[in-house]
Amino acid sequence: MSKVNAGPVIEEKEVESHAPNLYHSHTRAQRINSLKELRPKDLEFFRQQGYLAIEQVFTAEQIAAAQQGIQDLIAGKKPDFRGIQREAAVSIDSVRPVRKLMSFVAYDERLKTMAQHPELLSLIRRLIDDEPDLFQDMALLKGPGGREKPWHQDSAYFDIAIDTPVIGLWIALDEANEKNGCLHILPGTHREGPSEHFKVRDWQICDSAVQTQRSAIVPLPPGGCLIWHGMLHHGSPTNRSDQPRNALQFHYKPIHSDSISTDERMQHFGGAVRGAQC
Repeated sequence: MSKVNAGPVIEEKEVESHAPNLYHSHTRAQRINSLKELRPKDLEFFRQQGYLAIEQVFTAEQIAAAQQGIQDLIAGKKPDFRGIQREAAVSIDSVRPVRKLMSFVAYDERLKTMAQHPELLSLIRRLIDDEPDLFQDMALLKGPGGREKPWHQDSAYFDIAIDTPVIGLWIALDEANEKNGCLHILPGTHREGPSEHFKVRDWQICDSAVQTQRSAIVPLPPGGCLIWHGMLHHGSPTNRSDQPRNALQFHYKPIHSDSISTDERMQHFGGAVRGAQC
């Protein structure tokens, strides 16, 4: 697995809440039931809309194993694992809940298996026309009260050539719905190039620039997946429910892709660097 510089990274600190109208859409993203139903028209849909939502990819047993893998890492059963980030804005009995796990595939075979699903890799291979190179792996643990991930483009985080088709894969470990912070997307925005990002609540697109009238929600059951292009605008609101919304997220790039410097990336995505204001 390759590593790609991803930044800037905002420290895990308490941040202000988002405005409710940033995530008000009730339009549901189009979905297919399973990978077995995938057709050439779905690949064309991805090229035009920038995403594929698949209702069921992983079994209940695989999801349970992945959940246990996460809990084992949090419990310290792999002493060498250091990829835990804790939530600052929410605390339970003075213990900050875990917000994110990073770079875990080398530490847990159950989680590594999720990233190496043969049919998903075959699909990603077709989308990027090259061998997929997994370069980032995360577990995103949004418990009750867990905060927003503001609207952004994933490619704004990576020192990868701008024309590289980065692919994100998001796997629901719990039911993801409107109340607990499922993903929101702006279909088709991947074809509009880099957007200016700013350090506000996170490294994000300015709230006033988000085209909320285009947004669609992506509710998914456990085992469902969202695949999206690295330029697609997406975000997720605060978890307003009493249920967790845990997920795995992987990023893949073509194995023959090129890197760029952080300064070069910021010339495309860095709003302040380019003289813009949020």
